[in-house]
Amino acid sequence: MVEITNVSEYETIAKERLPKMVYDYFASGAEDQWTLKENRSAFSKILFRPRILIDVTNIDLTTTVLGYNISMPIMIAPTAMQKMAHPDGELATARAASAAGTIMTLSSWATSNVEEVASTGDGIRFFQLYVYKDRNLVAQLVKRAEKAGFKAIALTVDTPRLGRREADIKNRFALPKYLTLKNFEGLDIGKMVKTDDSGLTSYVSGQVDQSLSWKDVKWLQTITKLPILLKGVVTAEDTKIALEAGAAGIIVSNHGARQLDYVPATINCLEEVVKAAEGRIPVFLDGGVRRGTDVFKALALGACGVFIGRPVVFSLATEGEAGVRKVLQILRDEFELAMALSGCRSLKEISRNHIVTEWDKPHPTSRL
Repeated sequence: MVEITNVSEYETIAKERLPKMVYDYFASGAEDQWTLKENRSAFSKILFRPRILIDVTNIDLTTTVLGYNISMPIMIAPTAMQKMAHPDGELATARAASAAGTIMTLSSWATSNVEEVASTGDGIRFFQLYVYKDRNLVAQLVKRAEKAGFKAIALTVDTPRLGRREADIKNRFALPKYLTLKNFEGLDIGKMVKTDDSGLTSYVSGQVDQSLSWKDVKWLQTITKLPILLKGVVTAEDTKIALEAGAAGIIVSNHGARQLDYVPATINCLEEVVKAAEGRIPVFLDGGVRRGTDVFKALALGACGVFIGRPVVFSLATEGEAGVRKVLQILRDEFELAMALSGCRSLKEISRNHIVTEWDKPHPTSRL
């Protein structure tokens, strides 16, 4: 086994180990995959302005999210069907997140259900929700998550239809027969059949409610006491409406570049959303985070934390729970080093002045 020194190396190994259909499902983006590439490359256009001669002997990475204490502002995003990557799937991910003292978000389309994940032990967990046409089913699922101890609902708002993922079409993607979407086990919608297209596309068109609108955020608030995060906001306009709708927070996300291609990288949308939120609710980010320096840049632009997705499934495929633990530790160590070398001893000391972006006006010092 090659020694892993950064989280991106897990993808190379996972590509060799996973069936092509499974790897392509986890790795690919929509259409030309421009946004998929941009989610990563946009981080390289943000540079540091480190401060020096600051005592960084002690660095505090802890923070709170919706009132819950976590060890670092690096959390786990919802990624579907994790047992395609490893037999332990979401259960291993839950254990790794708990060991790291951070939050795991469970996908609606998980291959382990909310009760099974809760049974892995203590941990702060959020539940990602797709709204199905059958609203009674949705209400039952939300109540199950609440009863199982999940602390928030992350409502995905960018998927009235599934993006065109050409790799899934070519592979005739479908959930392997030995697996089910465990939250819907026993129902006809727990399985996904092969089609002449992507099986997931057919599943979504048949089950997910295309009429989902702002009024449904209010509806969700009537069926649960859990705070509702909106996952998939990328504009100031929608941020302002989210505030009016009573959202508890926003996750700036383009669905891992799997929905509408040629939307900007999430890191490029972040500052606009943060400014529109006016500090009234927390703003988080997912998409393209592969380095601790990426975490620092996101926080410098106003994020309260980041969520990681693909690094989790690729490390899970390579080393199971130990891989997910290692990914979280690598990112934590890199982030702490970025803080130290930038002269920041706590998250509150990370500021916009610590970075410069290509869309900034030239800084006065650059003319000296």
